[in-house]
Amino acid sequence: MQPGAPGQATRRISASQAVDVSRVQHTDADVRFMQGMIGHHSQALEMTALLPSRTTSEQMRRLALRIEVSQADEIKMMKSWLESRGVSAPDAHAQHMHGDMLMPGMLTADEMATLAGSSGPAFDRLFLQSMIKHHEGALMMVKELFSTPGAGQESEIFAFASDVDADQRMEINRMRAMLEEF
Repeated sequence: MQPGAPGQATRRISASQAVDVSRVQHTDADVRFMQGMIGHHSQALEMTALLPSRTTSEQMRRLALRIEVSQADEIKMMKSWLESRGVSAPDAHAQHMHGDMLMPGMLTADEMATLAGSSGPAFDRLFLQSMIKHHEGALMMVKELFSTPGAGQESEIFAFASDVDADQRMEINRMRAMLEEF
């Protein structure tokens, strides 16, 4: 439905006739955020892939499945978002860097090797500590996006970044509670 001008009736229009009159466009910072978050989520998937052969905890398996499903789904959405704006999606493993440094929260190769080399309760504890660090890095990336003038304003990126912030905070709280059980 399209409201009419003062004194005119509202009229029914098709989706193809609807126009985004806000003219809010994505920014370079939005693109960098989405590209970086693809790499960030990819490392979380690498971490969860280690879990089935290294834990006996059903609670840990459920946590990893929740992370795996949500982040794999979000990677597809981010790639689609980039492609629909004429930007190519990066190779997921090529985006672990943020300038000359690892992106916030990313595990180093040595940290990943240590995680991969552990098992049982030691793995569970290290996984939770590492994933908390990883999620805190995602929160830093969202904060950086929203602190960049003009960034994070397009409705899709605003909703996604806000969801990342809320979801990561919830999972951090859940993982901290799990750590207290050790």
